[in-house]
Amino acid sequence: MNDQAEMLRKIVNMKSDNRQDNTGSGSDKIARVITVTSGKGGVGKTNITINLALALSKKGLKVAILDADFGLANIDVLFGIIPKYTLLDLIHDEKNIFEILTDGPDNIKFLSGGSGVEELIRIDRKKLRKFVSSISLLDKLFDVILIDTGAGLSQNVMSFIMAADEVLLVTTPEPTAITDAYALVKMVSRRDKKKPINIIVNKADSVREAEEIANKLCVVSQKFLSLRLLKLGYILYDDNVTKSVKIQRPFSLYNPKCQAAKSISDIALKLFSQKPSEEMSGAKGFISRLLSYFGV
Repeated sequence: MNDQAEMLRKIVNMKSDNRQDNTGSGSDKIARVITVTSGKGGVGKTNITINLALALSKKGLKVAILDADFGLANIDVLFGIIPKYTLLDLIHDEKNIFEILTDGPDNIKFLSGGSGVEELIRIDRKKLRKFVSSISLLDKLFDVILIDTGAGLSQNVMSFIMAADEVLLVTTPEPTAITDAYALVKMVSRRDKKKPINIIVNKADSVREAEEIANKLCVVSQKFLSLRLLKLGYILYDDNVTKSVKIQRPFSLYNPKCQAAKSISDIALKLFSQKPSEEMSGAKGFISRLLSYFGV
């Protein structure tokens, strides 16, 4: 387990040669920032975000989640934990970055966004610089930062997608979910055809069904958008997921041996066996790009 954790850490912290610290001190360490999103609601995006975070933590990585679903923030609901502070407390200098991070299970941390990003548009430059500096500290604290966005194709959601180094797109076998997932991919392709997009098919009835959906999305995206999607994995329908939501406990903790828990563990391993983008820019780069999309 320790060897696997060390291998994953090295993968997470891989950078292009011109960004490496030759002293080996790790002072230039940056986190891998991944936006988890979906074309429509109800596909299990937030549930996957939480359980993926737990799976990565179990493999020895330091993980944080930013709940950026301003309309229906559900990270705290699924954890059964009420955060004392949100991003707003950091923006207004009332709390520091360490204080606003809420403890989740298995050593993961999460940060409630609230209406924080929208508030950034209204603050003065001095506070803004201090805020960016504070967020930059996340690079030193974590190996992975998962951004849980709202569902759909709104400008806010697209801003988070485009600001992140990588995208994890969740869909289900429902025709509307597949159509909306492709619509989201199409919007990304118009902005950046090199944006890494991983596909997870959730709530599939069989492996065959999951593979067919993933293959179909990959083929049409490559053919009509010239954008290559990556098949990350699938999670078959599992009663344990529904039961775990009702008691506000992640399914990988509710029943670690269930099929969904095994699948999310496989997905976590596959995700970090991939070579990260050479243009990986970490928390600081993410928040800087996000602010530019919001016109700040």
